[in-house]
Amino acid sequence: MFPTQEILDRAAKVLIGNYARQPVVMVRGHGSDLYDGDGRHYIDLFAGFGGAILGHCHPAMIDAAGAQMRRLWHVGNTFHNEPQVELAERLNRHAFAGQAFFCHSGLEANEAACKLARLRGQQFSPKRWKIISLAHSFHGRSLAMISATGNPAIQQGFEPMVPGFIHVEAGSIEALQSAVDDETAGILMEPIQGEGGVLEHSPQYVQQVRQLCDERGLALIFDEVWTGCGRTGRWFGYQWFAADRGAVEPDMMTLGKSLGGGLPVGALYAKPQIAALLTPGKHGCTLGGNAICMAVAKTIFDVIDRDRLTDRAAQLGQHAIERLRSESSIGDKVRQVRGSGLMLGVELNEPPEKFIERALANGIVVNLTAQKVVRLAPALTIGADQWDRGLDALVRTIAGE
Repeated sequence: MFPTQEILDRAAKVLIGNYARQPVVMVRGHGSDLYDGDGRHYIDLFAGFGGAILGHCHPAMIDAAGAQMRRLWHVGNTFHNEPQVELAERLNRHAFAGQAFFCHSGLEANEAACKLARLRGQQFSPKRWKIISLAHSFHGRSLAMISATGNPAIQQGFEPMVPGFIHVEAGSIEALQSAVDDETAGILMEPIQGEGGVLEHSPQYVQQVRQLCDERGLALIFDEVWTGCGRTGRWFGYQWFAADRGAVEPDMMTLGKSLGGGLPVGALYAKPQIAALLTPGKHGCTLGGNAICMAVAKTIFDVIDRDRLTDRAAQLGQHAIERLRSESSIGDKVRQVRGSGLMLGVELNEPPEKFIERALANGIVVNLTAQKVVRLAPALTIGADQWDRGLDALVRTIAGE
């Protein structure tokens, strides 16, 4: 028998309690199936905060990691390695023309983007250094990024905040226009606000933000840590915001979570004329661009491309939205179902009690954010029947069963 309680007791002695962990020890996973130490089976509808974009133990990822492990592990960024180049080439293929800096996480990518925006701002007179972000945003938990995050609860206890980060209400171009001054370097925003409750922006608003940046010479940074790599039904979240000349492109975007499929991979991806400012000595990451992680990440892109998983995400997501909106058994409990692709939020009318525990008892792994928004972010490879069984269990959980 697996020693679940023994491991929980050992963990309590040696692990810092900064996570609201459930008393469950996960021991095995395959695709969107998870198993705990007591033999219970769960349908994984959250994929490790969206990170396991191809699910657990995908054979192509295993093969890519194994092949690279036998060839080269890590040499540091004073040398080139081919998997870094291959991943950056895939970003060029599916996004805009740009250049990549690889790190460990979306947080680090956001830090790098803000530094690069300030470097760009040094070219102006007066020098520009301030970054505007949006209320309800989330950009990471370093001191700088909680300062950029538009959620006072995340900042509590860490005051004073790092100067230079300003927050405005999302959706109001007038608020943004009023906040911009001669020291503003850029605007940082998520295409869909994940931690804030899967909050979407109108295409018109995003187009206005792009226009404002063009008019005032500001860098537009899209935090695509949640929305990247096909999760929303397109390769990147910005590609949903069409304008007369095509997609509304950022000057920089940041990636994490699904980029490594569960391995620690983040990226700052910037247009070449801006990327050129990040010269040697300006920024770095000791293990960023590790050859094993890069080999796996570029394979993820190949699998998504080969299996048309962006289209699949769009189809499965639309199916879930239509189904959850039409479920009469939970109609009085659900305020709104929103999102794009397989990045969905089910906002409840009231904060539920012990929702995650009840979901686990019903055999599903989900997440609750903003007190009453159930987040769904399964692997793009989840089977259609399995997705429906997971939604069945979600409906039962919302209904109070």
